[in-house]
Amino acid sequence: MLIDYKEQSFAKRYHLMAQTIIPRPIAWIVTRNEDGQVNIAPFSYFMGLSSNPPTMIVSIGHKSDTSPKDTLHNLRTTKKCTICMVEPKDLHKMHLSSKELDATVSEAQEFDIETQDIMDGFPPMVQDTPSAFFCELYQEIELQDSKTIPLIVEIKAQYIAQRLITDTQTLQWEYEPLARIGRSYALLGEKIQPPVME
Repeated sequence: MLIDYKEQSFAKRYHLMAQTIIPRPIAWIVTRNEDGQVNIAPFSYFMGLSSNPPTMIVSIGHKSDTSPKDTLHNLRTTKKCTICMVEPKDLHKMHLSSKELDATVSEAQEFDIETQDIMDGFPPMVQDTPSAFFCELYQEIELQDSKTIPLIVEIKAQYIAQRLITDTQTLQWEYEPLARIGRSYALLGEKIQPPVME
């Protein structure tokens, strides 16, 4: 079956891509608004982009009333975010935090998500996250007729939980990430070693 994307609705294209481009890691993106209020929202449309400069890209949509999501508004305003990886233990709170709230309400208080300030000038990270990236807005990309806005963020620092580090010399660490497959959540499962090169 060959599917022509020009003939598909936005919702159908999203459905096709979300089932095929898998697994997608889930991260909480923490921002602050101009008044200092913390916003925490989960995203699975993000990935690493480059190591030089160290960057990631995340696509952020709009609210049901077509206004920018709080994460998008805050990033445009403050130019800073903290991207926190999510473990299975945080699945319930992460899922709840995807609920659309009024901009005056913080997910941290609404869903009892504890945060911790560890880097000056950046939003806090979710407490006990396996890893967090402290980022600055690098570039906003305009996609014609798109309902989502791709943002490139530059990584300024990274936190790794000490409990997960297996080798401090080579900075090796192990954790079980939570991923998104279609509308479901998933774990990566068994790791497969690469074949030996001849």
